[in-house]
Amino acid sequence: MSAPRQLPPRVGVWLIGARGSVATTVVAGCAALTAGLRPPTGLVTETPAFAGSGLPALSSLVFGGHDTLDCPLPKRAEQLAAGGVLPPGLPAAVEAELAAAEREIRPGGPLPGDTRDEEELIAAFATDLRDFVRRLGLDRAVVVNVASTEPAPTGAALPASSLYAAAALRAGCPYVNFTPSTGLHHPGLAGLAASSGLPYGGRDGKTGQTLLRSVLGPMFAQRALDVRAWSGTNLLGGGDGAALADPAAAAAKNAGKERVLADTLGTVPEGQVHIDDVPALGDWKTAWDHVAFDGFLGTRMVLQTIWQGCDSALAAPLVLDLARLLARAHERGLSGPRPELAFFFKDPVGEAPASLAEQYAELERFARRLSEEEGR
Repeated sequence: MSAPRQLPPRVGVWLIGARGSVATTVVAGCAALTAGLRPPTGLVTETPAFAGSGLPALSSLVFGGHDTLDCPLPKRAEQLAAGGVLPPGLPAAVEAELAAAEREIRPGGPLPGDTRDEEELIAAFATDLRDFVRRLGLDRAVVVNVASTEPAPTGAALPASSLYAAAALRAGCPYVNFTPSTGLHHPGLAGLAASSGLPYGGRDGKTGQTLLRSVLGPMFAQRALDVRAWSGTNLLGGGDGAALADPAAAAAKNAGKERVLADTLGTVPEGQVHIDDVPALGDWKTAWDHVAFDGFLGTRMVLQTIWQGCDSALAAPLVLDLARLLARAHERGLSGPRPELAFFFKDPVGEAPASLAEQYAELERFARRLSEEEGR
């Protein structure tokens, strides 16, 4: 009698902001790829460089999360399809997977009038995570923050993103901060992050304007061209547009954009990035850059770029990439900040190069490190 066939281990992906546009696109997109309804365009971990890294299969991922909103995932997916974010008919095709993820979403916080203190909130969130892993028999779970940007904290109190980050580590889960929010960067969590023995990555996913800057900045530096000014404008709608209308939240977002220029150019040129909330754009965004630079003999020149894209469609494959990479890193016993993941972030943790080409080379080395052969 043959032994029963071993099922592959299942890995949880716990999304903070689980009913938002990015999270909905992640769940629907993973289901579509698993069913063969769409090719894995934009998914770095599905390229040949990662074939032998031992990453969890997309079909093994199980979704849940926290959110303070109450719009069910199937309905949110229909809204995204109506706005052109998801392909027509996809929400109906993956309705079962969306409904399954919806059943695993728990109330987030703190909500208005919430009387629980920080410790009580962290404990409640951590309990939700442990219950998710235990009930579904998961091998492990990775927590990914894809909630709207919050303002930088002004005091010692932990903001919501840091409460979720602390809960992730307390529940034994690797953590990814895909937003510019504080998360594990709060000084009050430094000890927990250092002692957790867990891998973590972040901060602020690099999906559009900064992605382009991380390519163009090294170009100017390597060709010895003097950048005098670099200005930009972002037009976007949706939840992130509304959140970034707050100057404090916009400042947190722009810090990562400025860091890329400082690191690649060796100096901070004149100019700022302006972020405008345009609700009519929905999930779509336009980023314009104006670069003033000097060439040979001081000849003055200008480069202008326009990036138009769908924020959720740009972010979702990267979230899947990061969840798979951190799950595998956890399986291999790696811990602490993972600078090898800088390729995905505006403001990466740890010491990492700023050039996209150098970051990708580090990521490829990381993929080889994660392979089974490397561990023998």
